[in-house]
Amino acid sequence: MDLLIAQITTDLRSSDALRQSSALLQALQQCAAGRDVSALARTAATEILSAPSSAVCKRLALDLLRALPLPPDLLDPLLLTSLRSDLSFPDPDVAASSIASFPSLPSHLLPSLLSSAHADIAAALSSPAESLRLAAVTSLSSLLPRDDLALMCSTNPSLMAHATTWWGRLAELALDSADAVSAGAFEALARLFQELEGRRMSRLAGDKLVDGEGALAVRAQWAADAIDFIWSRRNMLIARTMVMPVESFRVTVYPLVHAAKMVASGVVNTLRRIAKPGDTTIADSVESSAEKLVGVSDIVSHLLPFLSSLDPPLVFEVGINMLALADVPGGKPEWASAAIIAILTLWDRQEFSSMRETIVRAVVTNLHLLDLGMQVSLFKRLLQMVRNLRAESDRMHALACICRTALCVDLFAKESVRRGQKPVPGTDVISLFEDVRVKEDLNSVTSKNLFREELVASLVESCFQLSLPLPELKNSGTESRVIGALAYGTGYGALNWTEPALDVVEVCRPCVLWDCNGRTYAIDCYLKLLVRLCHIYDTRGGVKTIKAGASQDQILNETRLRNLQLQLIRDLREIHTPRISSRLIWAISEHFDLEGLDPLLADDPEDPLNIIISNMHKILFNTDSSATTSNRIQDVQAVLICAQRLGARNARAGQLLSKELEEFRASTSADSVTKHQSRYVLQVIKYVTNHPDNRWVGVGDATGDYPFSHHTLTVQFSEASAAQDRKLEGLVHKAIRELWRPNPSQLTLLQTKGIGALHKEHPKACTLTGSSDPCYIEAYHLADPTDGRITLHLKILNLTELELNRVDIRVGLSGALYYMDGFSRTVRHLRNLVSQVLLQICLYSTYYSFLMKI
Repeated sequence: MDLLIAQITTDLRSSDALRQSSALLQALQQCAAGRDVSALARTAATEILSAPSSAVCKRLALDLLRALPLPPDLLDPLLLTSLRSDLSFPDPDVAASSIASFPSLPSHLLPSLLSSAHADIAAALSSPAESLRLAAVTSLSSLLPRDDLALMCSTNPSLMAHATTWWGRLAELALDSADAVSAGAFEALARLFQELEGRRMSRLAGDKLVDGEGALAVRAQWAADAIDFIWSRRNMLIARTMVMPVESFRVTVYPLVHAAKMVASGVVNTLRRIAKPGDTTIADSVESSAEKLVGVSDIVSHLLPFLSSLDPPLVFEVGINMLALADVPGGKPEWASAAIIAILTLWDRQEFSSMRETIVRAVVTNLHLLDLGMQVSLFKRLLQMVRNLRAESDRMHALACICRTALCVDLFAKESVRRGQKPVPGTDVISLFEDVRVKEDLNSVTSKNLFREELVASLVESCFQLSLPLPELKNSGTESRVIGALAYGTGYGALNWTEPALDVVEVCRPCVLWDCNGRTYAIDCYLKLLVRLCHIYDTRGGVKTIKAGASQDQILNETRLRNLQLQLIRDLREIHTPRISSRLIWAISEHFDLEGLDPLLADDPEDPLNIIISNMHKILFNTDSSATTSNRIQDVQAVLICAQRLGARNARAGQLLSKELEEFRASTSADSVTKHQSRYVLQVIKYVTNHPDNRWVGVGDATGDYPFSHHTLTVQFSEASAAQDRKLEGLVHKAIRELWRPNPSQLTLLQTKGIGALHKEHPKACTLTGSSDPCYIEAYHLADPTDGRITLHLKILNLTELELNRVDIRVGLSGALYYMDGFSRTVRHLRNLVSQVLLQICLYSTYYSFLMKI
């Protein structure tokens, strides 16, 4: 290799143009083969570029330098002068190669080079040679949107003026007679819009820069000027794109659509204000809404025929951009319907099979743009498409969109019926489960398909989002239609969300019978929603009557809930996993109407109370310690607390449970802790039986809390099923949160709070004293808004005792601190404080063990 480089170097130093061109071609071949020929860079620069050479040799030398990493010692004024002088070379191809080398230069050399070469760049953009215009457009399109250049323009007024002139010329070149130049100009405008809208960090020059206020203003001014040009010349640009080749047409779609969307939604006025903050002379655009709608309709009419193209990427690009136009003020559902139908035709195209996730994401994100009938007709097909997606995050996002749209359609249709309109068939949430495969999965006990768990979890978590206040609407956009429909559906009362939630708990009832190999997240979600509904409708007090002031809808809903409770009690016999049985017993017994039971059926095995107590007996005496079916410590605690609350509420339940607990205490199934807890529960039941007016000692009001929700703590059970539950929970919560409560975009923050909103504050550490000794607890908490839980992380620091000690804290379901031991004086001082904190935060939590290092 050294001999070859030496031979090429000798040929480059000769004055024979033929030998030089042959050597440069050989060097390019070696570079293309992956061999290191960077030693030739200086020779090519000094012998070819800096010296009089033929046009062919200069072009080959420039191509070689662009292909090689330039060493810092080569970037001397001599090379820059050579590049600068080659811009005015008589051969336009040499000038094109020279200007194409600009994006590969480091940032600190660009301001001086661009300022000195301004006239030559302007001449290149207006050159009669197509190759030179194309090279100038391509070079500037990769150079101007960069972060480093935007930052330099914000501090260099001269460079800013030049760059603004170049952007204006690039916009005009979109009407160029040469197809390649016109397509390059459209691509440059698209890159500018994408950099501003997505605010992605540019890596074109390897820089890692964060935009400041000045750089953002610079880009906003460029974008606003480009949008104004495109909007004012839209008819000419549409006519120009119609005569372009089909393979180049795709790059022209996004700039036209983005400019129309910015004008129709009024965002272009915001860009003008960001570009010139504090300028009170900036006025909103004077176009009327009718003129904006006509302009948008013209662009839609221009794009519509291309939805039937034979080129899948073109169909997808046109469809996505038509969906963006359907979401602007004045957009029509027909535009969205045509676009989504065209995108769905790509599902079975073999050449587009690798983009199925993109197809589903595009469709489900824009479901709200369709009319009700189209949305309902898509539900069944979309579920089958989502089932076949490979990536879990894509499935979760799609399910979150589908579930939100289904609830939105349900609420909207129900409210329309209340207002006297004709009901639309298939608009209830149950329509999601009408598909044969989905229904089979739902009713199968041992199905191994994870999709049914994902569907139930996403649907239930979406119901919980309905119970929260809807976010305020400050700007029109994608979320406006969804939030508007939800507000319309919940207009008559805050409890209207419970109607679709009731449909959900009824149709998802078979999930309590599932055998999920130890996974419980989907069933926990279902039972948590059931408990919330029972608490809201106060099912413990029975079905209300009209005389008591209940409405017909309330009576109907309470009757449906009671029937569902009775059915779930009958399902207890078919559940073979104690872990699920104990949770279902908790969910039902805490809110079941015991006073409404028929006393004549007290000895009937089919009596609901007898069924509940017989299943509690199975759990108490269950000896299976398999982690996938039972968590015995937690199951027994749950049953004992249920026994206390049931026995305190009803006399017959107290008698039956007293016998069960006495038998349990005398058996070998109970350890010392559960025997002590059983004795306490028996004393409570006995006291309440003798003092009926003091039932509050054993039972309080139902809180609507479901204590089996998962907590993200430092120490957890080392079960594979628990890890899968945590993973699914994280995916579902992330998808739901991003959809229902998305973080505001940086453009929105700039509009509302100014540039200071982009600066994040560092988290503050709060140190709490634990005793008179120099010993501290560092604590921070993680709040989960969807679950209403707080996770507390504690770290004990002691500055006087350096020995390592172990503190073992076990917190039970009832919040009782079972065991805590420490061997140092500091731990004994901190014992009360730590126990109080844990009792408050981890009440009703599962069984955990903490190791604290001191």
